Amino acid sequence: MSPAGDRKAGPEGGLESGPEGGPESGSKAGLKAGPEAEEAAGPKAAGDGGASDEEHLALKSLLGVWALAVCSPEETAAVEAHLPRCAPCAEEARRLRDAVGLMHREESLDPDPLLRSRVLDGCLRRRPAHTPLPEWVAPYDAETARLDALLRDMGEAEWGAPVRLRWATGERTLTLCGVLAHLGSVDGLVATALGLDDPLGPGAPRTVGDRTETAVERCRAHGPPFVRGKWRTQTRNIVRTAALRAHEAGLAVDFTEFRRPLHEALAGRAFACWIHAEDIAAAVDYPYGPPAPEHLARMVGFVARRLPEAVAARRRAGLAAPPRRLTAAGAARRAGRPAAPADGGGRAGPHPPSGDRGPGRRRLVRPPGLSGRPRLP
Repeated sequence: MSPAGDRKAGPEGGLESGPEGGPESGSKAGLKAGPEAEEAAGPKAAGDGGASDEEHLALKSLLGVWALAVCSPEETAAVEAHLPRCAPCAEEARRLRDAVGLMHREESLDPDPLLRSRVLDGCLRRRPAHTPLPEWVAPYDAETARLDALLRDMGEAEWGAPVRLRWATGERTLTLCGVLAHLGSVDGLVATALGLDDPLGPGAPRTVGDRTETAVERCRAHGPPFVRGKWRTQTRNIVRTAALRAHEAGLAVDFTEFRRPLHEALAGRAFACWIHAEDIAAAVDYPYGPPAPEHLARMVGFVARRLPEAVAARRRAGLAAPPRRLTAAGAARRAGRPAAPADGGGRAGPHPPSGDRGPGRRRLVRPPGLSGRPRLP
């Protein structure tokens, strides 16, 4: 082997050897990185990310606005290119992002329940509907659409979840398909009044209870897609037909046990749809908001008009307390019921002020059987 080969490894070797390959070889290996090498490498890097002092400080000053997501696109790109190469800046960026997260209230991922109404209103302002939707049909239209949106996200296991339904006369547990069958069977009475086909077919029972039993029994032979599709199609047909017959808001709907005009029947069905949708949401532990205010007002008005009739029926059945006469504090009482003395003596004195609970003031107690919100079939 030639001595020249022992002394130089050549340009590719990157080191120089002594004549014998002895101690000089190790000491001279790192001598090449002298001042000349530093000049070739450029300015000395100051940050962990390979940026100069000025660049590093500039990028670090942007971390706050970057965490708030208010950087320009160019600044965002520069910061995000710097963070993987600079551990201190990356840690600071993580802490800032966590702090920003604490500044924002957690919000539901579900869309605003009024989103559909706002979109439709915007569309209708641009191009009015050929057949406008009457105001008395809107609550039923909105509540059936909201329930349909809830059902869209249901998994197979959730369709089999037990749903507890409560009425004034008792309660019952059905599957989700059973609840839809119940709603569809009662809605079918409105459909037949409008001239549509009965979902239970010709010769079906007419009472609410019998129709529910028949529908629940039949739905066991079909899967969730069939039951949901049949219910959804019927609700759309009811809305469309009612809109075309807007001048017939007083059309009588026969529920066998009672009769109601069409506009009240649809308000009642909208209320039932909302209540049972809440029952479904509670069964699967899913949040469900209230109806739109203008729709809720119509439903509450319908229930309030029914209240005297419902309370009277419960009293006749022995399920509610007898009527009580309410008098304003300080008003004269009926003969035979003198006011209790205010000073504890034997003379009848004036009533105590309305804020006191003296012997002359009676507390009003909710009659039994009226607790909780009203329920409809």
